[in-house]
Amino acid sequence: MSVHAFPKVELPSYDKLLAELIAVPSISSPSDDWDQSNEGVVRTLHRWFSLLGFNAEVHDVPGSSGKYNLIATLGEGCNGLVLAGHTDTVPFDASKWSSDPFSLDYRDGRFYGLGSCDMKGFFPIIVEALRGLEAGVLKQPLIVVATADEESSMSGARAIAASAAIQGRAAIIGEPTNIRPIRMHKGIMMQGIRINGRSGHSSNPGLGNSALEAMNEMITELLKYRLSIQARYQHPGFEVTTPTLNLGHVAGGDSPNRICGHCELSFDVRLLPGMDSSSIRSEINGIVSTLAAHRNIEARLSDLIDHVDPFETAADSELVRSCESMTKTVAGAVSFATEAPFLSKMGFETVVMGAGSIDQAHQPDEYLADSQVRPMANVLQGLIRKYCIRETESQA
Repeated sequence: MSVHAFPKVELPSYDKLLAELIAVPSISSPSDDWDQSNEGVVRTLHRWFSLLGFNAEVHDVPGSSGKYNLIATLGEGCNGLVLAGHTDTVPFDASKWSSDPFSLDYRDGRFYGLGSCDMKGFFPIIVEALRGLEAGVLKQPLIVVATADEESSMSGARAIAASAAIQGRAAIIGEPTNIRPIRMHKGIMMQGIRINGRSGHSSNPGLGNSALEAMNEMITELLKYRLSIQARYQHPGFEVTTPTLNLGHVAGGDSPNRICGHCELSFDVRLLPGMDSSSIRSEINGIVSTLAAHRNIEARLSDLIDHVDPFETAADSELVRSCESMTKTVAGAVSFATEAPFLSKMGFETVVMGAGSIDQAHQPDEYLADSQVRPMANVLQGLIRKYCIRETESQA
């Protein structure tokens, strides 16, 4: 078995590394007005980990111009540890920030900057973890993965899963969880319904077929369906123990004195572990088709994003138990979606765990508390020792 000497870390301090990432805009968004390439962040990470002796490779994300993933590997084997995070941020409103979102500002024991918490701050924490490791050899690989477009399409994680580009035994996704291991989260579907009716003069309803009235009936049926799935599916491990269906946006018509000729609705469904997205979509499509036939109107269901499946790692898995022991917390659940299902489906025991709070994510004056940096680095050190440095019984 090949072994590799552990790297000596000679990169700048944590705050300087984080400032370097914050300074490079990498917004991802469905809106072309906001969407940007993440190449600058990925190239920066490529430089860092190459200097640390990793075999770092930048990969284009197929079908996504200007989007890139990084896979940096130290060591050889197929039972190592993956540390994964995304390189993109959400859009922002500069007028609501107290400082420049692209210039790291340290005050009151907090690192302020766009992406500081969600989740550019995770990558310098990996470097901090490497600083504190004793000299030794790697008996299994350490793999750092940095992805594109988690905040929009998750195309980066989808590409890695499709290519089976990495192998390993365990994976940590460093989303902000206040260093609490998260072993399950809900999935998400975003759907749209467009109804095309027939416009006409409002003085005579018989001259048209109102898309708005049809949508009103559609909303009533969707709310009934929401009650149905909430009666069928529950999971006590979640704060909101049922699936949710949120009616997020509706628009239609053009004038009060015209029968509404078209109407659109956008909504999302948050799926519990054990729920199948294709089955839920089929049931919703049945509602749409039935209403269209009943009202003699055109109605179409569409996917606004590719769905993200629910995620769950067994409570008694080795990684969950290790993370609970190292953090002295019990693994939990969250309702927001992450890239965890893509790694989990590749065969990794997967846990979502990182410094910072999701409450600070996607907010003006986003920050990462300095007090969480070293504790998170210590946890990563422990996991690297367990999975990459020490001979475990399963590897002996």
